[in-house]
Amino acid sequence: MFGEKVTLKEHKLSVHYFCLLTSCGVYQRGEEGEGVFGFLVDDIKQETRRSARLTCCCCKKKGACVGCNVRSCRKTIHFPCGRKQQFISQFSGLFPSFCPDHSPTQSLCVGSDLSLPQTCSICLDPIEPVLCYSILKCPSCHNSWFHRDCVQRQAHSAGLFFFRCTLCNNKESFQEEMLRMGIYIPESWFELIRCRLCGSGGTHRKCSGLKLDTNNWACSDCTQATDGRASLVASPQGGQRRSLLSKRNMSPIHSPISCKRPSLSVRSGSSEELLQALASQLRPLSVQVEVDRDGALSAGVELVRRADFDPTHTLSVRFKGNRRTSLTNSLQDSNMAKQYFLKLLVRQIQDSVVFEGPDGSKNLALNSQALREDLYFDVGCLLALSLVHGGPPVGFFSRALYQCLFNYPPNQPLTVAHMTPDTALTRQVSRIAEAKSLNELKEVMAANWQYLELAGCNRPISRLEEREALVEDLVSFTLITRVQLPLQRFREGLQTLGVFDQVQLFPSAFCSVFCEASVWLTARSLGQLFSINFSQQEVRLNRELPVVTFWRHFLLECEVGRSSISLQDLLRFVTGAEEFPAAGFLPSPSISFLHPVISSPPEAELEEEEEEEEEEEEGTGRPGRDVWSDEGLFPQRETTSRHLLLPVTSSYQAFKSSMEQVVSHHVHLLPTES
Repeated sequence: MFGEKVTLKEHKLSVHYFCLLTSCGVYQRGEEGEGVFGFLVDDIKQETRRSARLTCCCCKKKGACVGCNVRSCRKTIHFPCGRKQQFISQFSGLFPSFCPDHSPTQSLCVGSDLSLPQTCSICLDPIEPVLCYSILKCPSCHNSWFHRDCVQRQAHSAGLFFFRCTLCNNKESFQEEMLRMGIYIPESWFELIRCRLCGSGGTHRKCSGLKLDTNNWACSDCTQATDGRASLVASPQGGQRRSLLSKRNMSPIHSPISCKRPSLSVRSGSSEELLQALASQLRPLSVQVEVDRDGALSAGVELVRRADFDPTHTLSVRFKGNRRTSLTNSLQDSNMAKQYFLKLLVRQIQDSVVFEGPDGSKNLALNSQALREDLYFDVGCLLALSLVHGGPPVGFFSRALYQCLFNYPPNQPLTVAHMTPDTALTRQVSRIAEAKSLNELKEVMAANWQYLELAGCNRPISRLEEREALVEDLVSFTLITRVQLPLQRFREGLQTLGVFDQVQLFPSAFCSVFCEASVWLTARSLGQLFSINFSQQEVRLNRELPVVTFWRHFLLECEVGRSSISLQDLLRFVTGAEEFPAAGFLPSPSISFLHPVISSPPEAELEEEEEEEEEEEEGTGRPGRDVWSDEGLFPQRETTSRHLLLPVTSSYQAFKSSMEQVVSHHVHLLPTES
């Protein structure tokens, strides 16, 4: 239960392996043969001293080294006590643990008639098909239910190579799900690998020191026959190996022992912070995406279906086609092109055959062609990609779809109001729900017997009170069971870059991202977006302070329509986006100032500044002396760093005129929505 117990007599130290792996403040900094499986003795002792001050929330004794991985949660516990208190420890990555309040859960997917007797697919004892800590299910077939203890015993027996669902035989997604739910899967070091040339010779992975992901091996006979060129993998006897259970601290902090989580660890916070943590996976390597304005979705689908597609690569977008002349210099900027592409992509996904319903409240549709083309997976992948790469909020999910995907609000029954309006199925269920008498209910059921038969609900009704249960079953069939395969493929697409897991852990934080339209820009929200960098020289600072007032007043006029440009135009001018991205802006937009060029030589300007400072100190400053020309001063932007340079002008009218000229010119160069 607690892993191998290791005793180091010379250090008077005994530890369980799982206690080491799940401790918050210790990492494997040594080689596999050093200390205890790579955990150095000094690190273990330091972790013992750290945890000696922490009290277990179960037994109330000191030495609680395991903490909940959600940063805002302060619960700490001993690893054995955690098993009793239903803590979930994941045996992968950095081996995080979660308390019952923050532990991962499985989504309720009705794939079979749950009224039939259910049994554990391993021990065959009766089982109540209600997802909880002790009851797990297969993520692929949805018909296999397990006792947690049974599936853990099977994992111990089968090992990594043979551990799979006992019913559908799925291995990859089943193992991934069981690891997420805290099942420990031992490694398969005695898997037999055949020679890739003759096929008659073989070796155990452990005997030849092969890694678990290595399938390319050649026997010694074939290696000798080809002068050593046959084997792409050396196979020294007793070669050193590295366990999959490797807990390496990837934090950039060079402390010998760090209690801090890496950027991808689960933590509480806003959706922007959580998405920014996921965005840390992105790499500077770029992938080229060529887009026709009307074909953003097709370009996205083509991207994710590439054999070499990697979601961590930065998107480099180039617009093509007959309308390229309208996408002039402004949109050829890489950041603005990407922002415009992601905006079009989300809009075209909303209007695709994958969804149905009114704008802003879409349910998942059942489309046979989309199923054949696996478009549900592609669309889920693209939405996850857009969120992490700086695209706009999704904003068009219905509350019912969000609940079906992430069980939020938890365990709330779906009603007729959640169904897609003005469809044949919705009208049939509505007529059943609105029946006023038993005879009327039977007449409506008789008229819709084919739909009831398909839903498995064509049962005799003897009382009007049975109508509610019938309607609930029909709604569940329409919104969940009928679209079970599309829902599953859509979920798997949303797994891209870890988006689905993050949303499932914090569904309340992400609900507005998926279900609510973007918040309308205001002068206040746009003003708070920018940080202001003032000059260090006092003379320049005195000129910049009035410009900040000009800027804030200009934002207010843009908001109320007293300017020829809008707040959206301003935001797009600086960032390339017309609304705040779901992940926020990285780097954060900033403002500095563009001062007029002084015609006098630098020495004279310096002397003048010194004279002005002296006059200010003496209180004899001469009014009207600080006058400069406003001509030729226009705002400038650095789109990569999202930096705006405001012109330092002598009056608000000059400032407003300068801003409107440049931003209006930029807006006219961009494509219109028509």
